[in-house]
Amino acid sequence: MTTVPSYTSGTSDKPLLGDTIGDNFDRTVAAHGARDALVDRASGRRWSYAQLAAEVAAVALGLRELGVGKGDRVGIWAPNCAEWTFVQYATAKLGAILVNINPAYRVHELEYVLNQAGIRTLIAAPSFKTSDYAAMIEEVRPNCPSLRDVVLTGRAEWIRLVETGRAADAAVLAGIQAGLSADEPINIQYTSGTTGFPKGATLSHHNILNNGYFVGELCNYTEHDRVCVPVPLYHCFGMVMGNLAATSHGACVVYPAPGFEPRATLEAVAAERCTSLYGVPTMFIAELAEASFDEHDLSSLRTGIMAGSPCPVEVMKQVIERMGMTEVTICYGMTETSPVSTQTRADDSIDRRVSTVGRVHPHLEVKIVDPETGLTAPRGTPGEFCTRGYSVMLGYWEQPDKTAEAIDAARWMHTGDLAVMDDEGYLNITGRIKDMVIRGGENVYPREIEEFLYTHPDILDAQVIGVPDERYGEELMAWVRMREGAEPLTAEALREFCTGKLAHYKIPRYVHVVDEFPMTVTGKIRKVEMRQVSIQLLGLADAAATKHA
Repeated sequence: MTTVPSYTSGTSDKPLLGDTIGDNFDRTVAAHGARDALVDRASGRRWSYAQLAAEVAAVALGLRELGVGKGDRVGIWAPNCAEWTFVQYATAKLGAILVNINPAYRVHELEYVLNQAGIRTLIAAPSFKTSDYAAMIEEVRPNCPSLRDVVLTGRAEWIRLVETGRAADAAVLAGIQAGLSADEPINIQYTSGTTGFPKGATLSHHNILNNGYFVGELCNYTEHDRVCVPVPLYHCFGMVMGNLAATSHGACVVYPAPGFEPRATLEAVAAERCTSLYGVPTMFIAELAEASFDEHDLSSLRTGIMAGSPCPVEVMKQVIERMGMTEVTICYGMTETSPVSTQTRADDSIDRRVSTVGRVHPHLEVKIVDPETGLTAPRGTPGEFCTRGYSVMLGYWEQPDKTAEAIDAARWMHTGDLAVMDDEGYLNITGRIKDMVIRGGENVYPREIEEFLYTHPDILDAQVIGVPDERYGEELMAWVRMREGAEPLTAEALREFCTGKLAHYKIPRYVHVVDEFPMTVTGKIRKVEMRQVSIQLLGLADAAATKHA
């Protein structure tokens, strides 16, 4: 009897879109100009598609007056706000490459990204929460030779940029747009790097427009949908699965707040009659636990997406039962694949929707391979998840060596995730080949943190692992060896050392001081064993037992 290989491809009666983001957006504006396009709850502002198109054109022409042209990198460093979206679509119309900068970045991370991407123009919020962006930019600016213009939203320079754009000839923008190709790069998104620095996944119009469109198709979006997006725009989750899924269907996007707030999210759904709600599992957990939950009328909800980290089965069931999201879907993917590779369908059984990450997306291929041989594994056998098709990134920005490590000669993207495919083609993610930690939807690579910890004067050696956490899925734990005579390090002291230098989600919550690390006979650190010991040490057996898709 022959075994069935763990390979499947996504069929569809809908063809891939062949246009640029700007052209697709203009088509939606022409068809749905009077309909709601964007609601920014925090500022009390809203735009129809026609009004949004006018703002986008003004920002695009304003950027052009600053000298921004096709292929130039434009950084965006801000929490969720309407200006983020204006810049997203404005750069797409110019053919400039939008570089997403994580709002949690500190100065050394900001400086690295500005230089690695060669950012010419940076658009930023003046501040967010405790971060003084304006001051941080000024601190790194002397070390960033490519950076020519900084525009802070809400300040005189932003108002001047928009007013300049409004006064410019709109026909110029149409001419620029006509000269763009859908296969050109349009976006760089940084993912934490195993080398200690992030890598810039470079994505084209074709990559992200189609991924957003087909995410929307599988959520059955039409111009009557209203999508609540509390997930960050700097992630693919916000700007692709949120913005592009909506604008490619004439739907409305609602931003509840600049950063995630459970109550604000529930208020936005109720006030704006949202039909779809997005979130990583921790967001849904926080919403369900919100003291005012029962005060909010969520009856408009029918669908939504839970993604970003493994989804606890019980949480998924509560989202369906208590929030009325009967058609909620789970997505799986990574930034390098625009991001979604698999998604559950609205007509899948409850069991499928709460216990798998679904089936392959339309127009994509997926396979599970034996990590040792590279050969396709039989169905039911764990192996590395690989995907191929329109969604695979162009490459890591100016890092061909890193690109070659991730994308093989046949254009298969090797995700590093371990998965199993069943007889019907549904997939389960079972672990990771590499030791990446996913904390509340944020990808964290331990080596980046380990290299930083080596700068601590009392730390001789450090190993960082992920340990189970009921709220975030995983939390970070540092095992450290101290220099002779040094005081043992506490979690509080480590947090103090890291604060202001590492993004908050990269700071280890737990610390364990050891004399030596568990090693294999060949001298490799046994992180699996460290994780098992840590679970016992910290009493995390219950969190480790939480079932995920």
